[in-house]
Amino acid sequence: MTNSLFAASAADLTIDRIRALAARPDQVESLTLEFKQQYSKSLVTTIAAMANTYGGMILVGIADKAEPGIERVVGVDAQETIDKIASSCREKFDPPWEPTVIPIPFDDDSGLSVVAIRVDPNVAPRPLLIDLKAPIRLSGQNSTADRARLLQLAREEPSAGVLPMGQNVMAPNLSRDTKGDPTEDFILRMGINLPMGEAGAWRPLSERAINALAQALNDSAFPRALLNLGQGALDQFVGFQPLGHNRSRTARLAWQAFSSTPVRHPLEAVVTVKLPEVYGSASTALMATVTIDVISRLRQYADTFEKVGLPGEEYRYPVPNLATLFDGLLQTVADVKVVTEIARITDIDSALVAQPRELHLVAGRQVKDLLHPGGLKEIPDAGASAGVVFRANPALDLRVAAERQEQVDDWLRQLGLDAGLTGMEALVEEYRAKAAPNA
Repeated sequence: MTNSLFAASAADLTIDRIRALAARPDQVESLTLEFKQQYSKSLVTTIAAMANTYGGMILVGIADKAEPGIERVVGVDAQETIDKIASSCREKFDPPWEPTVIPIPFDDDSGLSVVAIRVDPNVAPRPLLIDLKAPIRLSGQNSTADRARLLQLAREEPSAGVLPMGQNVMAPNLSRDTKGDPTEDFILRMGINLPMGEAGAWRPLSERAINALAQALNDSAFPRALLNLGQGALDQFVGFQPLGHNRSRTARLAWQAFSSTPVRHPLEAVVTVKLPEVYGSASTALMATVTIDVISRLRQYADTFEKVGLPGEEYRYPVPNLATLFDGLLQTVADVKVVTEIARITDIDSALVAQPRELHLVAGRQVKDLLHPGGLKEIPDAGASAGVVFRANPALDLRVAAERQEQVDDWLRQLGLDAGLTGMEALVEEYRAKAAPNA
């Protein structure tokens, strides 16, 4: 779904963002998104259907289809529309329930607005009935729950977490050698939780599906960001391919750089797909997980084998390289091809592949000792930090370059502060100024 709009605060829902959404050629009605030019009796059915399925957003005041030369965002009278929605919900729903309704006024004197209806299945009283029937949502349209689905809705726990709005993942653990020293400079971990479709719940992972995901990852911005982190020193590497511990419901895809030094893999990226075990499970909200780990040993590599761009033991990670890595990660998890393949594996609508909410960084030493010191200054008595948890702004759409850049810059500023350093804001501004002419 349009997760950024669903999670955004009311103040962040502007008419400019709505127009930008409606103007996207790839943004069509889906399992979790519907456009309505004006209020109609079918609107209340769509609300119930979304509540009984994965939730979503309905935007009233936008034409269903985009036509060349015709303005799609037409607007409605907000108060009149909201009154009709509230009245219909009270009269039609069993039990009575109202979703969140937010008017988004035009930025002119027309008095028109787009009315956003947020349907959160985690707070709706499921099953939500209309005329003793439970509407459900299919891709871009409504249907009616059969007996099995109706029983499933009635039996589920109230906090089943149908729509994966919370994307928390466990922090990674560093490996250690026989002396107890960490074998990595740092590990970055990002992940998402996904609902399972009916076929995905019982179907084992196929080689074709995993290979298709590997190809999508290799075609994404991820490999370029990894190579950039190595500053030209990673001349031997293998793209994403299956690697060890693959089972019928677990798959690991790894990108690996190679060297002839004791640090065999200076840099790795591992994408792990885990489908839930369904046998013997009574849960009605089976969830799959996809995690992405970036494992860097570049500093250790520089200590043992000096190469161009890696000046021995003095090597530290330049902030612009980390910015590129963050951006590559975010760009990849929002990449249409990657999202499509993940959705196929889990048998869900691609709209349900939510954008990640957090990024973990766990370091083998103090973070400030990993960063290139140019432009940074240590804060006295700031204390030690060997890790950071970055939270993503849910109002940002990672598919949009400008919003993705805003998220990366926020994370870089947090990185500096959590490491006990000043000067990161100036470094970020300088980096963006240099990059702007080439954007």
